[in-house]
Amino acid sequence: MQTIGLVGGMSWESSAAYYEGLNKGVQERLGGLHSAKVVMSSVDLAELNDLQEKGDWDAVAAILAEAARGVAAGGADFILLCSTTFHLVYDKVAAAVDVPVLHLADVLAAKCQAMGASTVGFIGTKYTMDNTFFAERIADHGLDVNLPDPLHVDTLDSIIYDELVFRKINPSSRKRLLTIIDELWDSGVSAVLLGATELSLLVRPQDVEVPVLDVITVHVEAALDRALA
Repeated sequence: MQTIGLVGGMSWESSAAYYEGLNKGVQERLGGLHSAKVVMSSVDLAELNDLQEKGDWDAVAAILAEAARGVAAGGADFILLCSTTFHLVYDKVAAAVDVPVLHLADVLAAKCQAMGASTVGFIGTKYTMDNTFFAERIADHGLDVNLPDPLHVDTLDSIIYDELVFRKINPSSRKRLLTIIDELWDSGVSAVLLGATELSLLVRPQDVEVPVLDVITVHVEAALDRALA
């Protein structure tokens, strides 16, 4: 079994879901007392968020690159960056270490292609929807990506940063998210990507009738496939 490196803390709630998913996945695949071999470095989301608001992405990259180096030094064979938004600095983080960093958009695109979905909806933070770097990375794999109506963007951002990062599960927010998923489905997509790691706390794929991919689950499955190959 290879050792999986996690750069987490963005938020710690979603990072906990990564850790739980990896361990449950190893136990399901191997049985018995098996658990995942994991090295994690958890950063301070408040610090990164302040830098993001200032537009100081070089400083964000430096912090995450240092965290990745620590994870690699701890014995990780490959690394997951446990955030969608902060994949903006993926290239600098990946260049800072000598082990592979599995890009979330790449594994999402591969999953969509495997299920025959050529047009997908993407729901994320305001930053990832206003700045389409993540959707464009998915599109680079030959997929068409639909985004929600701009009227929903601020609401989604508030749900993520004012509720889910504090594990506040609001039924009205779940209803709003389900409405947005339905709108994307009506636009002609074959699947909807919950493109912020915290959104899986609010809606799980089994909660809806349309095909929904939870980014944490997809990232975790790709990591398990690699670690247990």
